[in-house]
Amino acid sequence: MSNYTEGLDKYKEKIASISSQEMVINMGPQHPSTHGVLRLELITDGEIVKEIIPHLGYLHRCFDKHAESMNYGKSIPFTDRLDYLASMNNSHAFVMGVERMLGIDKNIPKRIEYIRVLVCELNRIASHLIAIGTYGIDIGAFTPFMWCFRDREHIMNMLEWASGSRMLYNYIWVGGLFYDLPVGFEDRCLDFVAYFKPKLVELDELLSNNQIFISRTANIGALPADVAINYGCSGPMLRASGIKWDLRRVDGYSVYPELDFEIPVGKGEMGTLGDCWDRYKVRVDEVKQSIYIIEQCLERLRGDFKRTPEFDPRALVPKKVNLKAQEYYVRAENPKGELGFHFVTQEKTDIPRRVKARGPSFNNLSVLPELGKGQLIADLIAILGSIDIVLGEVDR
Repeated sequence: MSNYTEGLDKYKEKIASISSQEMVINMGPQHPSTHGVLRLELITDGEIVKEIIPHLGYLHRCFDKHAESMNYGKSIPFTDRLDYLASMNNSHAFVMGVERMLGIDKNIPKRIEYIRVLVCELNRIASHLIAIGTYGIDIGAFTPFMWCFRDREHIMNMLEWASGSRMLYNYIWVGGLFYDLPVGFEDRCLDFVAYFKPKLVELDELLSNNQIFISRTANIGALPADVAINYGCSGPMLRASGIKWDLRRVDGYSVYPELDFEIPVGKGEMGTLGDCWDRYKVRVDEVKQSIYIIEQCLERLRGDFKRTPEFDPRALVPKKVNLKAQEYYVRAENPKGELGFHFVTQEKTDIPRRVKARGPSFNNLSVLPELGKGQLIADLIAILGSIDIVLGEVDR
């Protein structure tokens, strides 16, 4: 059996060997609850899922190849299109890697670093609101979906005001920022925090203790900690299984070591540790912590690191990125988990020889066949929604 066709041959054998009472059912790629162009091929016995075979490749973004055909600065707009719900976080990770290779990461002004963390945490909240809202509608709760999109709109408007773009920002640059925050941004951001805090309490009460929601999510799709580690899961998927692993604390990048915040983990409050309810609740609690981080960033941006006429956010932006030949891996805590970039640079050119993106959604999705075995088809929807994937970074 050839190495190139081994997987395909095994797949054909599996489909050919199903028994007479089993069915092969396609879920997606048009199914609304597959969250994009994901095709799940199910082998079922009645309503029970015996096997799940995910099929990818319907949305190939070619990010890695794009990054190998242009210089580092021009690649930043393409990082935005990986997890397009967390564009700021994507570019932050990419930019940190290039700055460290250049050796200028320690020279970045504190105002720039606090602005980066501020916009990344705003984007984290926006991403989690999508996760919570679409998860509600996946299993039949329409109101949370409308509430989450209503509140996310305020964040989208603020980030558009800062960058000029609604979703794909190209705001964080190597060595600095596209531009300083607009005058009055900090005040408007404080107004949003004051508005959003009670709304978040309402959202939490609407879903977290709702008996129908609990029945659909508690004890469903429990992910043991050892299985999560073996599959390379990260972010809320890993923390919901009780593991306190957050790269903002573990690696202490940017100004996160100067900020005070907790790392929410799953506790099995409503059922089994690491079930769908725990994954949902970790995201809700992370939104609360992001609000706390934003308040601290705004306090410093209005105090010690407030705007001055001579501040230039592009002062350290290099005209050309000249690097020695090396390999370097950088990682950051995105809303969905560990986003990593592996650079292989080459001398005498500012175009990398190789850039490999490690998207957290890809690894998190890989555990789905393990979680879905023996579950009802209806519960498979709840499990897939709790993973919170974006196909843009699955199909890089």
